[in-house]
Amino acid sequence: MTGAAVLGGLGSALPSRLVTNEELSESLDTSDAWIRSRTGIRQRYWVRGESTGDLAVTAGRHALKSAGVDAVDLVVLATTTPDHPCPATAPEVAARLDLGPVAAYDIAAVCSGFVYGLASAAAHIEAGLVDSALVIGAETYSTILDPQDRTTSVIFGDGAGAVVLRAGEAGQCGALLGFDLGSDGSRRDLIVVPGGGSRARTAPVDAPPAGRYFTMQGKPVFRHAVERMAQSARNVLARAGWTPGSVDSFVGHQANVRILHAVCDQLDLDRDRAVTDLDRVGNTSAASIPLALSRAAGEGRLAAGDRVLLAAFGGGLTWGSTALVWPDIPAL
Repeated sequence: MTGAAVLGGLGSALPSRLVTNEELSESLDTSDAWIRSRTGIRQRYWVRGESTGDLAVTAGRHALKSAGVDAVDLVVLATTTPDHPCPATAPEVAARLDLGPVAAYDIAAVCSGFVYGLASAAAHIEAGLVDSALVIGAETYSTILDPQDRTTSVIFGDGAGAVVLRAGEAGQCGALLGFDLGSDGSRRDLIVVPGGGSRARTAPVDAPPAGRYFTMQGKPVFRHAVERMAQSARNVLARAGWTPGSVDSFVGHQANVRILHAVCDQLDLDRDRAVTDLDRVGNTSAASIPLALSRAAGEGRLAAGDRVLLAAFGGGLTWGSTALVWPDIPAL
């Protein structure tokens, strides 16, 4: 048994196509002011001729370079937008990174996927099954958005973020200090892509076709996101023996700036401790937390020794949190 899974490298990737609020307002009944006031988003990146796997490979390569390694024992890819329904995208990503015949699999927990991926990889390391892992959150939500739906098209962006975890000791900087994970499948209807799966494929012939676009019920999602993320964060803080006031940076799922602020309020945490990246990239689902970490580390917002709290919420419904003392690593 090893002591802990320790963060050892950090990387990110964004598509080349920048999409501003002004551009969206040309085809949708919206405006830059409307989008910013409700979400805090001013731009996002969408793929053009790129896949989720392409972004995952780039982010993974950067994370490996950041960690100073060229091999890991496991690849976990969190995504809602895999390259194919079958097979999983992670094995191809591992092959393209020349990692050899390592274990590789996808995790589908929507916007909570990266935290779920961290927990899964950390469990492998702590059980002694592997010594290192590459955990990637990668999404191309632009491929499942209804271009005529302003309630979703203005929110989501594409991108990928990745970390390298390695076996280490619980007391060192970068060690993941436990997890809190949960779900509520009774509210699966709040965030869903109805078509494409076995339920739609086995529907009666005369049934109306299930939609292929992402749909979300904004108001109840907002409420559940705040409640679930705040409670999950409290649970992790208790396990780490931290108080909210001792947290230097809160990196929550980048869905909406009002959600981030509401979670801070629930935790009695100063709002200025919330890392915000969604203004630049939008809601990138499973990629949002590692992208926010990469930006914050690159800009010097995260310093070695800082106490960092991570919390996510997504479709399923799913949620999860973890915490760590930030290590001295470069963000690439």
